[in-house]
Amino acid sequence: MDVLERLNEAMARIEDDLEGEVDVRQLARIAGTSEYHLRRMFSALAGIPLSEYIRRRKLTKAANEVLSGQDSLLDIAIRWGYGSNEAFARAFRAMHGVGPQEARAKKKPLQSQQILTFRLVVEGSTSMEYRIVNKEAFKVVGRGTRVPLVHLGMNPAIVEFVKGIGMPTLERMKELGDGEPNGLLAITSNQEGTDEGDQLDYFQGVVTSRDAPEDMETMTVPAHTWAVFRTEGPYPETIQYMWRDIYAQWFPSNSYRSVEGPSMLQTQIDGDTAKAELWIPVTS
Repeated sequence: MDVLERLNEAMARIEDDLEGEVDVRQLARIAGTSEYHLRRMFSALAGIPLSEYIRRRKLTKAANEVLSGQDSLLDIAIRWGYGSNEAFARAFRAMHGVGPQEARAKKKPLQSQQILTFRLVVEGSTSMEYRIVNKEAFKVVGRGTRVPLVHLGMNPAIVEFVKGIGMPTLERMKELGDGEPNGLLAITSNQEGTDEGDQLDYFQGVVTSRDAPEDMETMTVPAHTWAVFRTEGPYPETIQYMWRDIYAQWFPSNSYRSVEGPSMLQTQIDGDTAKAELWIPVTS
């Protein structure tokens, strides 16, 4: 059974467990992978976090019961995991654009989250090279911060942070670099979840054997096996789609899976063209 078949079995298990607690750890066992990798792969394939998909499926089921008029709104709220009418109404309105009481009274049209199934479609729109690297622990010198997760487009918090470092300091960072991965790196780690707004660590720096200057800090990256991807193409599309293509095409076609650890991106932009190298910690 391949990766996508196991993932579709996990999707079926979600439907079985919707009226109760969906155990993501059990879903990961069904999918034959880790909870961390399942969440990352699902977000790339579906375009929404796994937790959001489960929430929307529950609210789709709840909407059917609201419109049927057979049970009280409180009974429906409790059945689908909400402790009060108020909490249920907020979640219901966030998805459907109308509260449950109004939806029932006026038979308003509601949103529906369809059951997802997955299949591999390799479009071949971009060329992606990869290699596997076993690397001992190493040191990165630069500056770091904590930022919210943004799924699409530029992350304003990261843009402001890098702007605050300033070009003179970034140039001094580059001069310190003497190891692989080469050049100025954008490193993300310690991501608390996959939902929009969840916090993660962001570090801008270089691999080096030198000590950090007084106005910079040191980050130690532990030993890992890394999948290293290289791609080139129009900017910014190439950068925006690289993560999606890795999780939607490369991981389902290979025996590796991602593991918790920092991801490192090195980018060179020349006019409208970008060259990028992305390091992701993996295990087989």
